[in-house]
Amino acid sequence: MVLISAARDYITKMLQDISGMKVLILDSQTVGIVSVVYSQSELLQKEVFLVELVDTASMESMSHLKAVYFLRPTKENIQHLRRQLGSPRFGEYHLFFSNIMENTQIHILADSDEQEVVQQVQEFYADFVAVDPYHFTLNLPSNHMYMLPAVVDHSSSQHFCNRVVDGIAAIFLALKRRPVIRYQRTSDITKKIAQECAKLMYERESGLFDFRRTEISPLLLVVDRRDDPVTPLLNQWTYQAMVHELIDIQDNKVDLKSIGKISKEQQEVVLSSEQDAFFKANMFENFGDLGMNIKRMVDEFQQIAKSNQNIQTIEDMAKFVDNYPEYRKKHGNVSKHVTMVTELSKIVEERKLMLVSQTEQELACNGGQVAAFELWVVLFED
Repeated sequence: MVLISAARDYITKMLQDISGMKVLILDSQTVGIVSVVYSQSELLQKEVFLVELVDTASMESMSHLKAVYFLRPTKENIQHLRRQLGSPRFGEYHLFFSNIMENTQIHILADSDEQEVVQQVQEFYADFVAVDPYHFTLNLPSNHMYMLPAVVDHSSSQHFCNRVVDGIAAIFLALKRRPVIRYQRTSDITKKIAQECAKLMYERESGLFDFRRTEISPLLLVVDRRDDPVTPLLNQWTYQAMVHELIDIQDNKVDLKSIGKISKEQQEVVLSSEQDAFFKANMFENFGDLGMNIKRMVDEFQQIAKSNQNIQTIEDMAKFVDNYPEYRKKHGNVSKHVTMVTELSKIVEERKLMLVSQTEQELACNGGQVAAFELWVVLFED
C-alpha cells in the first residue's frame, strides 16, 4: 500500500502525457492531494507555469496554454467547468477527475463543449491526501461530529458518509484491489460506511472493481474511533505525532510563524517522508532518541561546513560551487529540524508534559485517581 506512489503516478501521467506549456487548475481539495506528492519545482519541470483554483480563475485569455483540470467530480465543480467551457480561455482542455463520474455529469460537459476545446475526459483515482506511504486523510473538518450517537441527527451526515466512501473507493481503485469488508457491529456509522462501500464495489460499479483476485483478499476494516477513548487522551512522544499534536501539521506543512524570531525560509516548512531523509528515518522515533539523532546530524553538518571553509585552490573553489546547492539544502534541513525540536522542547517544558504524561499513564494503566487529583492541585497552585 504505497499510497504516495499511487497518487504521484496519476499526477505524473496527467502532466507528462500533455506536451507544451500548461496551466494546472485545481479545486480546494485537489490542491492538498497534489501538494503532498508534488513540489512546485517538480511541477515546473513538467512545464506547469501557472496553478489556479477553479472557483477563482481569472478571465484573462491564455490561448497559448493548455489547461489541465484535476477536480473532484462534485456538482459545484461541474458547474464551474460548464461556465468556463462556454467561454474558453485556453487552447486545449484536458479534464481529469479524482473519482467515479456520473453519466449525467459527462453529458453536461459534452453539451457545454460547443467550441470543441476538450481533448480528453478521464478518471484518475487519487481522491485522497497521501500524507505518507501508508496513511491518508480526507481533510474532513470536525469529523468527530459524525460519530455521535444516532439520536443526534446531523444534517450533513450523509455528505460525510459519501465523502468517506468516495475516498475508500479511490484508494482501492488506485491499488487495483477489491477488499473483503468488515465493520464494527456496535457502531451505526461504521455499519453505514461499510454497507455503502459494499454496494458500490460489489453492485453499482462491480465491473470497475473486477480486478484479478489475489491469493489473500485485502481486508477493509471499518472501526469507530470511540471504541478506544484512552489513546487520544495520552500525550504522544514520537516526532511526527508530537509535531501534529503540539504544533499542527496540515498536508505535511508546518506553520512556524508564531514561534518568535525565525528566518523567512523557516516560517512554513515541509515534513515529508518522501522528500526528507532525516524525517523518514526519525518520524516514529521517541523524543529522547530524536534529540540524540538531531545532535548527530548537526555534528555531521558542522564537519561539512568546516571542510567548505578550507578553500585554497581553484579546484577547491570549483568543488564548492558544484556542491553548493546540496550544501544549502542540508543547511536548510538541519535548521528546520533544530527549530522544530527546539520548539517541541519549549512546549514540553512550559506545559510540564513529562509529568502530565506520567500521570496519564498511571491513570490509564493503574487507576489512582486520588493521587492524580492531588498532583494536579499542586500543579495548578504553581
